Amino acid sequence: MKLFDLPRRVYTEFATPLEPLPRLSKALGGPEIWIKRDDQLGLAGGGNKTRKLEYVMAAALDDGAKAVMTVGAVQSNHCRLTLAAAKREGLDCYLVIEERVKGSYSPQASGNNMLFHLLGVKGIFVSPFGADIKAAIAKARETVRRDTGVEPYFIPGGASNTLGASGYAASMLELLGQCASQHLSFDNLVVASGSGGTHGGLLAGKALFGFPGRILGVSTRHPTAVQKAHIESLARETLAFLESKATIPAEWVSVGDDWVGPGYSIPDERTIEAIRIFANEEGVLLDPVYTGKTAAGLIGMIRRGDIPKGGKVLFWHTGGWPALFAYGDYLEAHGTAA
Repeated sequence: MKLFDLPRRVYTEFATPLEPLPRLSKALGGPEIWIKRDDQLGLAGGGNKTRKLEYVMAAALDDGAKAVMTVGAVQSNHCRLTLAAAKREGLDCYLVIEERVKGSYSPQASGNNMLFHLLGVKGIFVSPFGADIKAAIAKARETVRRDTGVEPYFIPGGASNTLGASGYAASMLELLGQCASQHLSFDNLVVASGSGGTHGGLLAGKALFGFPGRILGVSTRHPTAVQKAHIESLARETLAFLESKATIPAEWVSVGDDWVGPGYSIPDERTIEAIRIFANEEGVLLDPVYTGKTAAGLIGMIRRGDIPKGGKVLFWHTGGWPALFAYGDYLEAHGTAA
């Protein structure tokens, strides 16, 4: 299979933990909840982009890259991890930051923004709210070419192209191996659905390796119809890229947009509750942008009966906890931070 022949950098030497969450399960009255700890992946602070970057950075190096450039939102986990991977490989890294919420960018912000500077970002280009992000990227690339003579290798947002999604297709094999060794089977798997490489990659992995459960995506930004079409397309394109004849039926693609809240990166009371309950019951940190909303989706689907209380459900933790430190005032105002 082409998946096993793809060039890959190894940033994580181990399978991320697969753990039960008994206190959370009890607090919610069932089902039996487990967690896949991709917040413990390698690179600075961990998170799901590390799996994708193992393949994408290998391609950049094969291309002879001297620098990379990528794009993300104001508190982008992907930008943090791309920058960390670039440092590991001795490459310069430039970031294009998209202000998806008006007035949300501050050079002095904590969280991931502070880590950009600590990790030695070579340059940050800010695309203000409402601006054309494609034009901003083109301008940033031209500026770097003009000022340095180097063509930066461009990595799409979230590393969510077919190559990056292949990292999550491969992760399904890791999960199934853990399930076999622990005699586990999951009826449902809940995961964040953002730029799509994780959700789409897991669907491709389901098709390749036979994961028996449903994969339930929780949208963090787009309406269900838009996100579902994107995920279905990316998953199928990933299988084609991997030269597989496996198929993805449309009914496999599940996306719920009920927990987006006021908008991308803006938490509501359900997100805050999810962050609090995961921390208080299990000592697990979630972020307000992705995993907090995804956990709110998990809790909401259990409460309304979409996820039966008698089965087993896996929450795939995609990381993002460093962003919490940019939301301290907000969390304190909602009674979550002391």
